[in-house]
Amino acid sequence: MERRSSPAIAANHDHGQHALPMPSNSVAVTSAPSSPPESYTPPEEDSYSATAFSEVMDRSTRAMVARMTLGLSPAALTAVWTDWALHMLGSPGKQMRLVEKAARKAVRFGQYAGRCAMQGGSTPACIEPLPQDPRFRSEAWHKPPFNLYHQAFLLTQQWVHNATSDVRGMTPEHQRAAVFIARQLMDVIAPSNFLLTNPDLQQKTWAEGGFNFVKGLQNFAEDWERKISGKPPVGAEKFRVGEAVAVTPGKVVYRNRLIELIQYAPATKQVRPEPILIVPAWIMKYYILDLSPNNSMIRYLTEQGYTVFTISWRNPGPEDRDLGMEDYRRLGPMEALDAVQQITGCKKVHMVGYCLGGTMATIAASAMARDGDDRLVTLTLLAAQTDFTEPGELALFISEGEVAFLEDLMWEQGFLDSDQMAGAFQLLRSNDLIWSRMLHEYLMGERMPMFDMMAWNADATRMPYRMHSEYLRRLFLNNELASGKYPVDGRPIAITDIRVPIFAVGTETDHVVPWRSGYKIHLLSDTELTFALTSGGHNTGVVSEPGHKGRAYRVQSVKASDPYVDPDRWLASVARQDGSWWTPWTAWLAERSGKPVAPPPMGGDGVALETLPDAPGSYVRMR
Repeated sequence: MERRSSPAIAANHDHGQHALPMPSNSVAVTSAPSSPPESYTPPEEDSYSATAFSEVMDRSTRAMVARMTLGLSPAALTAVWTDWALHMLGSPGKQMRLVEKAARKAVRFGQYAGRCAMQGGSTPACIEPLPQDPRFRSEAWHKPPFNLYHQAFLLTQQWVHNATSDVRGMTPEHQRAAVFIARQLMDVIAPSNFLLTNPDLQQKTWAEGGFNFVKGLQNFAEDWERKISGKPPVGAEKFRVGEAVAVTPGKVVYRNRLIELIQYAPATKQVRPEPILIVPAWIMKYYILDLSPNNSMIRYLTEQGYTVFTISWRNPGPEDRDLGMEDYRRLGPMEALDAVQQITGCKKVHMVGYCLGGTMATIAASAMARDGDDRLVTLTLLAAQTDFTEPGELALFISEGEVAFLEDLMWEQGFLDSDQMAGAFQLLRSNDLIWSRMLHEYLMGERMPMFDMMAWNADATRMPYRMHSEYLRRLFLNNELASGKYPVDGRPIAITDIRVPIFAVGTETDHVVPWRSGYKIHLLSDTELTFALTSGGHNTGVVSEPGHKGRAYRVQSVKASDPYVDPDRWLASVARQDGSWWTPWTAWLAERSGKPVAPPPMGGDGVALETLPDAPGSYVRMR
């Protein structure tokens, strides 16, 4: 930003002098300015073209590196290990404890190996894998020598975790990153990944005479061909949008350059007068909430007697690089809200936001409350984050260095590609999403069955340069929404201004929005709040239809005047109930809705429906 100064100060600056204040009792002496010495040379200034060229060259270089590293910054990774190494060198006590732990683990393993030699396969394990680690569950892993392989690996993995954690002096961000990276490296060398050390793979190879490797090579070649040609993964053709998924009857009733608004046909003779407007995340296609008919949240809501609208975001391209967060708010929930009211004639609307869409719904609701806009009757947040100080392992990819690296990549492309985002999310669950798949599909030659949510997960979207940069910097790095600094229309907003009841949902094993982070809405809101914690992850916990076997939830409501309860005490005090959280949620909505009335017309008066497609619309099909 160019800074202006007074002519006197500018003159002093140009001559390399400092402007000093004149004492009040001094007398100003006016003299003719002296001419500069013959040796004087004015300061050099870089030309605009040179500056622009150097910046383009720097950004292009970093973008090229980013494509090779899947968006991971080598500088950020180097900073992590440098921080770890320097503080480890300065911690001789920590080094002594690690040596002691290594010696104890070696003795422990030696004793285990000795018992195995004497007692055979009935020897109890000296270390058990974590509950979420399925790699060594088969009986073959408990027979020699494979029991020794996986026990030695688990002991080593535990020691590496100890070596990278609790290093005094490291920044918390680098501490978490070191633990995460070390775990990734250990996963690479796990005995389950290699033929010589994996008994299940050996049995498969023996049974098939090695033909499993032929099938695995065929699977790899097919996946590679589909990848480079932009085709969906094998089996996804069974779940085409509008044919097997996203089939709830409806109509696109409004469209702008960023969204299509879909209104769904009523499934009951009467509906609640207040419609539901769903704001999904634009990082994914909306039909996660309208998968197969048996697990569609949208279909379920229509069957419960609600008029449902949902936003379907357009998949942005390079031409949308300058769309920002404010564009997404204005063209998304705000214009959709106007259209919903025009179509239904209702003054109040239930707004529902999922994931990033929940953050945007919170921003919209806060701005509306600040400006006296009272069109909302309730606000529901599904696995959504409002305070970004503890975003879980996703924060490992959102440091200053990493964001700058991504910005250079997006600056050149105009957007962040779905494949570049997928790499980070897969690393969060590398055992399940990377190594398990490689083992089964490329070594054992077994195709993992495709299902609706997996097909949806492969149908990802892009994010424009400006929006994603603002999202990462304002929310993740600066936490402006929670601190009351996030601007809308040039003025900051505050979540405490929201006075409508809030229903917030967290999921127990969420790697994207840890439920304790979502629980922080208790600290930010000043209204009636109901919090539900459901079993499952970021997607499976939300798509948890009634009748789904093994589903459970906890739910509790608090008033604005109730004292704060921390998440651990909340977890211990709220009873776990079997079933779907959809049931108490729709009951909560019903208590805050009017008596049923006749359904509104599709599209309302003055909407040219003949020019708009049926659900699921055209934007959702954009590649």
